[in-house]
Amino acid sequence: MAAGTLYTYPENWRAFKAQIAAQYSGARLKVASSAPAFTFGQTNRTPAFLNNFPLGKVPAFQGDDGFCLFESNAIAHYLSNEALRGSSPQAQSQVLQWVSFADAEIIPPASAWVFPTLGIMQFNKQATEQAKEEVKKVLSVLNHHLNTRTFLVGERVSLADISVACSMIWLYKQVLEPSFRQPFPNVTRWFQTCVNQPQFKTVLGEVKLCDKMAQFDPKKFTDMQPKKDGLPKKDTPPKKEKAGKEASKPQEKKEKKKKEEKEAAPAEEEMDECEAALASEPKTKDPFAHLPKSAFVMDEFKRKYSNEDTLTVAVPHFWEHFDKEGYSIWYGEYKYPEELTMTFMSCNLIMGMFQRLDKLRKNGFASVILFGGNNDSSISGIWIFRGQDLAFTLSDDWQIDYESYAWRKLDPDSDETKTMVKEYFAWEGEFKHVGKPFNQGKCFK
Repeated sequence: MAAGTLYTYPENWRAFKAQIAAQYSGARLKVASSAPAFTFGQTNRTPAFLNNFPLGKVPAFQGDDGFCLFESNAIAHYLSNEALRGSSPQAQSQVLQWVSFADAEIIPPASAWVFPTLGIMQFNKQATEQAKEEVKKVLSVLNHHLNTRTFLVGERVSLADISVACSMIWLYKQVLEPSFRQPFPNVTRWFQTCVNQPQFKTVLGEVKLCDKMAQFDPKKFTDMQPKKDGLPKKDTPPKKEKAGKEASKPQEKKEKKKKEEKEAAPAEEEMDECEAALASEPKTKDPFAHLPKSAFVMDEFKRKYSNEDTLTVAVPHFWEHFDKEGYSIWYGEYKYPEELTMTFMSCNLIMGMFQRLDKLRKNGFASVILFGGNNDSSISGIWIFRGQDLAFTLSDDWQIDYESYAWRKLDPDSDETKTMVKEYFAWEGEFKHVGKPFNQGKCFK
């Protein structure tokens, strides 16, 4: 199984392809996207980095065995498994077809349309209108293909779906408003199916489709232009003019020479336009940034829980590696069981909470169970959080649902906690404290 480090900057959609592929295959992937592990514009210009990746571009992958790869499609392919790559020569060729389709047919018009709305490219009406028509053509092709299919190749997610969906993220987030996407229902249905798969959501979080088509903002574009001598480009002081027509000629020659040298010099910025768009997105403060580094690797535990036997592998792994100083265990019980009616509605209640907590996934895990049946049920679960405090209070975005639950911090050394963790993680056991039979479980990971 592949294992290694992916170098990138935060929110790089090209890197998403590799990260999602690893979620499906179980490849052990570490992501280096921030200091001190990796600083874009610095680390990727060092001799050591350039020795492995001559272009200095990201994403770039280095295996634990020293094997190196650049180019996002190659990395995603390497981190995939047979199911993602295609189990037959025909399926493999179809996957390659759609990966190429994303690069050649989707990304160019998507970039021409979306980038001006992000403020990183000057608006050109003719280019934008042409891009819209090209996007319509692409959506028509996909809509026809998906008319009788759930996924692009075969009956399950493949690398084709991962690549095409990732190439369309910014279209759906920025410009594909309801009226524009209305003629292409199969594409939207497929896209939402993909991005709501657990493996996608672990990487992408919640992907919200835009309600209104974003437009070019001249002020935003001006503000995002590179600065010179500490001043925005538009505020650069004018050069003093020399008196007389003849006196200006040497200056004109000098400026012409400087211009030629500037054009001949290699560009310092290594990001392409798409990379610049994503790198320019405002970064929210990490609510857990103040906490010291923990030896417990949450992602490693989640892979064990998802891919291996719960009782014989995942639970022993959890207790062997759990850091009781860096993490805490909580029991949460829904406070209003009398309001629970149909079981499917109760499940929707659980999943709705999970969706609103997407940005907590990196530092949290939960196994929540619905007990009982229609009009006689209860909800409770075990939650694991980074730090010693109830995590919901750290962000306003996480406080919508938690007050509907009664919370109790558990002692990780107690027999009661050991039993509850085992039963809730495995979805089987006596559950003596509940008094109702197991109905179904939901996992937040």
